[in-house]
Amino acid sequence: MVLLAFSLGLKATFWGLVSGSALLIGALVGYFRKVSPRTVGIIMAFGSGVLISALAFELMDEAYKNGGFGAAAIGFITGALIYTVANYLLSRQGAKHRKRSGGQQPSESDNPGSGTAIAIGALIDGIPESVAIGVTMIHGGAVSIAAVIAIFLSNVPESLSSTSGMKKAGRSAKYIFAIWAVITLLSGASAFAGYAVFSHFSPEIIAATVAVAAGGILAMLSSTMIPEAYEEAHDFIGLITVLGFLAAFVLSKMEG
Repeated sequence: MVLLAFSLGLKATFWGLVSGSALLIGALVGYFRKVSPRTVGIIMAFGSGVLISALAFELMDEAYKNGGFGAAAIGFITGALIYTVANYLLSRQGAKHRKRSGGQQPSESDNPGSGTAIAIGALIDGIPESVAIGVTMIHGGAVSIAAVIAIFLSNVPESLSSTSGMKKAGRSAKYIFAIWAVITLLSGASAFAGYAVFSHFSPEIIAATVAVAAGGILAMLSSTMIPEAYEEAHDFIGLITVLGFLAAFVLSKMEG
């Protein structure tokens, strides 16, 4: 039994690393290739639609089935509240524009401590998704491939945009890639923790935890990714977001 639990924990870690590796891919593209802000906005809009679909049809549906409406609703609001408060505090320290690809990000000389705030902000943006991967494996031991692909697809434009902004703010390649490498590793660790820690709790707590991740993701999208997408590609933002949503929806139903 212990060996099976450890094996599933390693499986969760693997999928967490897979989804998190997209952050490094996006960072490599954002640092070494000149990608137009409009293209970044289009990619972010698509990624936002993908994540909205995943949190609706994978995470919240899972939370409702396993814990009922009360656990799902409380967890969802709690996740949004936690993220909003953390994001507000970090924004005041210089991380407000951490997802922006333009010149909005402050340099360390302009705002001392902003680099640390940006790193922590990137961390809180990504960890809920990874925890959710591990938690959704508790019932049945199988990962939701649709959720992993959705998180992977959304992580690429997220780090691409942020990396472009960090580079323009004068931050070094060592600093930028260290952030994304650490977050990738923590994505794997968070997925493992999501499975190993919460598998011992009641279905209601597990459901609430999944919903917390969903609430945090939606708050992150509306606070950071969608504004950046609209800023750069506002003419087509609605259509592209819908296409991303539809792509993830189809994938989810094919998996089911």
